This record gives sequence, C-alpha cells and structure tokens, in this order.
Amino acid sequence: MRNSFTDSPTSGSSSPNSSPEKPSRRRVVAGAAAGAAALAATSTSAVPAAAAPAGATGSAPATPAAPAAPRADWADCLTVARAILVRDENDKPLVPRYRDVLLGKGLPRSRNGAKKVLIIGAGPAGLTAAHLLREAGHTVTVIEANGNRVGGRIKTFRAGGHENAKAPFADPKQYAEAGAMRIPDSHPLVTGLIDSFDLKRRRFHLVDVDGDGRAANRTWIHVNGLRVRRADYAKKPQAVNRSFGVPAKFEDRTASQIVREAFAPVREKIDGKDGANLVKGWAEVIHEYGHWSMFRFLTEAARLDERTIDLIGTVENMTSRLHLAFVHSFIGASLISPDTAFFELPDGTSKLVDAMYGRVKDLVRLDRRATRISHGPDGVSVETVSEGRDGPVVRETFTGNRAIITVPFSGLRHIPVRPLMSYGKRRAVTEIHYDAATKVLLEFSMRWWEFEEKDWKKQLERVRPGLYDAYRLGRAPADGSLLGAHPAVPPGHVPDGQRVHYAACRATARNQPEAAHVIGGGSVTDNPNRFMFQPSYPVDRSPGGVVLASYSWADDALKWDSLDDDERYPRALAGMQEVYGQRIEVFYTGVGRTQSWMRDPYAYGEASVLLPGQHTELFPDVRTAEGPLHFAGCHTSIKPAWIEGALESAVRTALEVNSA
Repeated sequence: MRNSFTDSPTSGSSSPNSSPEKPSRRRVVAGAAAGAAALAATSTSAVPAAAAPAGATGSAPATPAAPAAPRADWADCLTVARAILVRDENDKPLVPRYRDVLLGKGLPRSRNGAKKVLIIGAGPAGLTAAHLLREAGHTVTVIEANGNRVGGRIKTFRAGGHENAKAPFADPKQYAEAGAMRIPDSHPLVTGLIDSFDLKRRRFHLVDVDGDGRAANRTWIHVNGLRVRRADYAKKPQAVNRSFGVPAKFEDRTASQIVREAFAPVREKIDGKDGANLVKGWAEVIHEYGHWSMFRFLTEAARLDERTIDLIGTVENMTSRLHLAFVHSFIGASLISPDTAFFELPDGTSKLVDAMYGRVKDLVRLDRRATRISHGPDGVSVETVSEGRDGPVVRETFTGNRAIITVPFSGLRHIPVRPLMSYGKRRAVTEIHYDAATKVLLEFSMRWWEFEEKDWKKQLERVRPGLYDAYRLGRAPADGSLLGAHPAVPPGHVPDGQRVHYAACRATARNQPEAAHVIGGGSVTDNPNRFMFQPSYPVDRSPGGVVLASYSWADDALKWDSLDDDERYPRALAGMQEVYGQRIEVFYTGVGRTQSWMRDPYAYGEASVLLPGQHTELFPDVRTAEGPLHFAGCHTSIKPAWIEGALESAVRTALEVNSA
C-alpha cells in the first residue's frame, strides 16, 4: 500500500532519475524460493562433466531454465476436489446424506453394538457428533478445556447465554460477535440446523442497504488519502486506481473487476460442469495451481503488475494473504461476494451454540484440558487437567473405545499422542498453517452511521451550541475531552487512560466527510483498522450499537495483537475517525471488546488457512482415522472458519465411529 502524499505514483511510470524500487518482502521470498528450486534442479539433474559435449570445455555454462512448478499426484488432486465439493469416492454428493443424518433420521443402527466414545473439544463439531452418537445408542463424554463456555470460534460478547456472562457493554442489551458473524445461504447443513431449532435468522447486509433493503453501496473506500463511496468508485474508479499507479489499461476497471478477469480462465475449468466432470475440473485446478500462492498466480498467470496487485490487495482484502495458497483465496472469493446472501441470528450466533449445548449439556465436562492421548487395541485413554479456576487443580483420566479429536491441529501439536500416529498425520499436525484474525469492537450510544447531516447537526447542538460547525471546520478540540460528550452516553465508562491514549494516537487529518447514512455493510481503509462493519439491525429497545471497528487477518492482525486490549480501543476509534470524521467520538461510550484468535488459548488461531502445496501434500492425511482416533473440526474440511465445515466433519466422523 502506498501513500499518495509520499509516493505520487502516476500510471505505473517512474522518473528516470528515481532510484530503483526496493524489493518487497513477497518479491524477496518468491525470488529465494525460485533460486532454491533452480539450485536443486541443477544439483540433481546436471549432466556429469565426463558426459559434456565435445568442445564445450571452457565455454560459459548456460543459464538453467526456471524449473516447472511442481504438480501434485492426480489421486491427491481428486481427493481435494471431492472434499471441496463434498463428494464420495464415486463422485456422488454427500450433502444429501449428511443432511438426512443431521436433520432427519440420524445415524443408522450400528451393527457392532454400542461404544464408549470420547470427544475432545466442545465446538460445533464436537457438540454435533455427541448428539448424533448418543441418539444412536452410544455412551458419549465430551471433554472441553474451557471452563465457562463451549462453541469454539462461535463466540458472542453478550449478557447471559449458557456462559451466564455479565453485560459486556455499557448498554446491557447490546451484543457483538467475537467470532462467526455471517452464514452463507449456500451452506445447507448450518442453515438447516438453525431452522430445526426454530431459531430466527435474518439477512446479514454484507453490502449496505437503503431504507427499502436495496443495495446502496454508500460505505467508504479510504485509501492513499482519498475517500470515496463504493458506488462512486464503481462508476469512476480512476482516481483511486491512479493513486496506486496502476497501468493505464486498468485505470477504468474496479479492483473486483480485475480480480474476476484474472480468475476467469480458472473458472472456465469448473463453470457449467456437473457430476464427475465437475470433480475433474476442480482436480485440474488443484493439479495446475495447488502449489501456487495468490501472489504467484496474479503475477505469473494473470500477469498483473505489483501496483495493480497493491490495489486489489488493499480494496479486495488480499494483501495479508498473498503469500498463502491460491486455492484458498480462489474458493473464498467465489463465496464472500456481493452476490452471496448471508444470514445472521438475532441476539448473536451463540444462540445456535446455546441450542446445540442444551441437548448434550449432561455429556460435557468443562475445565478439562487434554494433556496426553494414548490409544491401542484396548481403546483410548485421555489424560486431562483442570485449570484450577474454582478450586484446586484436578487431574482426571477418561477412557473409551473410540475418540473423536476436534482440537485444532495447532493445539493438538502440544498434546502427546502415544503410540505415534502415522508420519503423514504427524506432518499435517506439525505443518498446517493457522492464520491470525483480530477484531476490535466499539460501542456507541447512538447509531450515527445511519445519520443524515440534519441528524448530526441536531445531535451535536445538544452537546453544545456551535459544535456542528466546529467539527465541520476542523476547530473542535482533539484532546479527548469530547469522548462520550453526548447526553445519550451513560456516564462513568470513559476512563482517563483512554483519553490520554486517544489524545496521543488521534488522527492528524481533521477533515470532516459528509454523513455516512448507511445501514449495514462495511468500509475499507489502508490504515490499521483495515475493515469496518456496521451492524445490520438495531438491537431492540436500544438507541445505540456496536461497530466492528477493525477486522484484520494475518500480519495485519498480528500488529493489533502486540497491543494490550485497553490500548486497542482508542487506536481503533482514531482509525475510524480517519474514515468517518472526528465527530463520531461524542457517541463513544468508552466500552469496547476485542478478540485475538491467535492469542486465544483454546483456538490457537483463526483457522487453517493453507500454504501453497498443503492442500495436496497434507490435506489427504488430515482427516484419515488413526486406529481408534477420528478427526473432526472445520480444519478437516475445505471450509475452514465456517460452521458448515465443522458440521460436515461431525457427521462424517459420527458415521465412521458408528460403523467401526
């Protein structure tokens, strides 16, 4: 990302007197990898000196050609393709059967009698497998390390719930998502499960809407010192694109259009196909690009220059994952788009966890962290330790015939398993990449993002006469004295320390943009906040709301993780003010919540976002059983970080155990 005030790029050209561009981290990494590959190629396939052609002595050696990209075994490509499509070995869809098991008939009658089953982890996969197996007549115990909640990465900051939590915000009716916040309509297992519990669901506005529910695209793109509405960028992208210095041929195309055009040749392999041909098409994608990073694809296949990649990386949220597998981002880009319908649960996604937990609560042992797993012909033994929250530390050992392990592999890495599992499984546990993701949420006493200018003027004049014009002209004090100054803000929630942090970290720009006037949707910025989402709906009987002030992944997230939680809130507020204007501070209650999944002691990261090559090198070993040990969780699907992937794995492993 470049700042137009310091870089002043124009159409990708550079001054003849300018110094060469410094190599970027991704270019250095790519170059090092290519050099290592070339060295390996020359060291293993070089012609011996004795066999050199006559007359070649003393001549300069020819520069070796760049080695071809490695290609995966075709059988592994088919395995991954079937996992993407959720097909069996005969290329038949598994989802109808999984849906029937999950929402209809349950598991078939076991021919081998009832078993004693241990399930490690009470996330959606563990809770679902526990219910299915108990209904089929098996004896089930769920072992959960967390002492006060279940649900894994489904986590809602809220009052009450199965956690009996205290109100997290100044308004006790407010809630916000620390984890899963949107559910695609293309995920039939989770949407069906929600409906089976008679839980209400409603549209999640990934794109902001007007008062009639139609897409408005009024949220902001704030990059390189420019601020434009998304709708305006769609009509005239030139100003933003030129600020990145893209070539002239891309100046009039939006970032999303450039990405779609880049992906088009790959999509041709799968579009319009079904059955075995669709499986083959996906296998061809994996075979050709499975060892490619997104950056390599964009540079070598799509032949985009780095400045255009900077544009789409910033605006389309690819920057932090350019070094990760192309396949992961290709699948994700087809899912998270304006064309996808998403849902949310009123009162939070944890309402689903409450329902799942309610039917197996008697099976779950909280505050039992697995410390050692032993398995053999006689079954499975799991040693656990409590964390001593409510008394002395307790050690307890659980035994069973079979075990389903739902712990993320980044966590399983710390649990000794004896005897050793297969090499392929151990390699997967050791090497699978888990990404970071961090959220910073801020509470406001009024939904200012829905305001028009007349609303702003009315409310700011309630604080003090003339304040509306003071903000408009950049004359309002920036010392933190106006934090929470509006009468709607409950007193006593803005500590002095936050005012100090805010005054120190406040944005230097004081310009005041027009009222956002949006419902739902999200804005993007190149400042540390990166992505911001407004709630799609008001909370009943509450005038305010909680904004996802910063949502970041990978390296962007780690930069937030280095800060103490309390320091994140004023910094996130300052980042929001760069986009929405300084005046939003008067509605800030002083209360925020933040979630760093990489620092979470039970999650060990946001999700298994794979590196180039890991889909074919590691994934075929991820979900294979190891004797009496079975493996579930979203990391054992090709839908990491999605509830659907966890449910697929729950049904799969429940069927495995039931038929064993």
